Amino acid sequence: MKAKFFTLIAALFLLGNQGYSQKNNSFNIKKQLDYCAEQASKTLKVIPNDGTSPRTVPSGSNEWKFVGYKDWTSGFWPGELWFLYEATKDKKWEKEADKFSRFLTPLSTSKAGDHDLGFQIFNSFGNGYRLTKNPEYKQIILRTADTLATLFNPKVGTIQSWPHNKMGGHNTIIDNMMNLELLFWASKNGGSKKLYDIAVKHAETTMANHFRPDNTSYHVIIYDYETGKKIKGRTAQGYSDDSMWARGQAWAIYGFTMTYRETKDAKFLDFAHKLARVYLDKLTTEDLVPYWDFNAPNIPNEPRDASAAAIVSSALLELSSYTKDKSLKAEYLTKAKKMIVSLSDHYQSHDVNSAFLLHSTGHKPAGSEIDCSINYADYYYLEALLRLQKLK
Repeated sequence: MKAKFFTLIAALFLLGNQGYSQKNNSFNIKKQLDYCAEQASKTLKVIPNDGTSPRTVPSGSNEWKFVGYKDWTSGFWPGELWFLYEATKDKKWEKEADKFSRFLTPLSTSKAGDHDLGFQIFNSFGNGYRLTKNPEYKQIILRTADTLATLFNPKVGTIQSWPHNKMGGHNTIIDNMMNLELLFWASKNGGSKKLYDIAVKHAETTMANHFRPDNTSYHVIIYDYETGKKIKGRTAQGYSDDSMWARGQAWAIYGFTMTYRETKDAKFLDFAHKLARVYLDKLTTEDLVPYWDFNAPNIPNEPRDASAAAIVSSALLELSSYTKDKSLKAEYLTKAKKMIVSLSDHYQSHDVNSAFLLHSTGHKPAGSEIDCSINYADYYYLEALLRLQKLK
């Protein structure tokens, strides 16, 4: 009887998988990775030989805008190249990834300008060290972690995001959760134990202050420099101070999932579940790619943000691996896969430009990077594909 039962379960599982594959035209991960490699090869041909890297292709254009190593997005392009090396084992990608990573080396010996050093150095040299164990990369990562730590204010309990933008106090943005990975890694690979403590304290303070009662995230929290008291929650890139900016919630889901991985502290896992829950419950688009802000006033006539979907899909794949509840685990996996398939089927750039994805939104209130291709959307899309491939 038991054997018959398990045979039936196995048959249903296979049937379900077949249905998923047929519905999504037999989604082929390798095909998507090959597409990314083809697009990146096109981009390599147009990058000027001046130490810059591609950041964005504006809507209506097919030409990249390039940025220098100080730009907050400068680590995503070399990170994509490292992912392509991981996916293909082709030394071409290793050579290019090394070249574009090394342009960022001055960040490891300069004064910290803002919190984005994790995005810049860990996505580039961090992936490079993971794949090659090059000792030069390790030293650059460790130096940069110490630099990032100089922005930590112990009176507040967070790393300041924008030291040059006073905003009436010590400012911390939700994006900063992503940069804690640099500190965690450094503390476990030859750096100071204080880096771990700083990362944990930042996550704890953010968890206590950065979210509304319904677990939606503010973009920015302003703290008093001296007392550490929370002054107010604000937005910079969202619709309003009280709206749920899609990419902000995505950073939060990913950031607290990563923090659980690094600490194994259940409170961070529980919180990641809460953040994912409100995102998924409020996500009403059929293809699971959100509008740039969940509370934008002109939905459905608002721009989408493919970058948020890419970030969340990657985060949900990791979060599912820590999820014991079988139905919740299945939901995370199913929705993450659907996001990846949607991005692959309906948001790829193909002949429009040489990025991977279309329809991301950077900073709509400033009229900047609206409905365009952006390198961080491509980075997390590629990461999600690799994570999905490893699951299979």
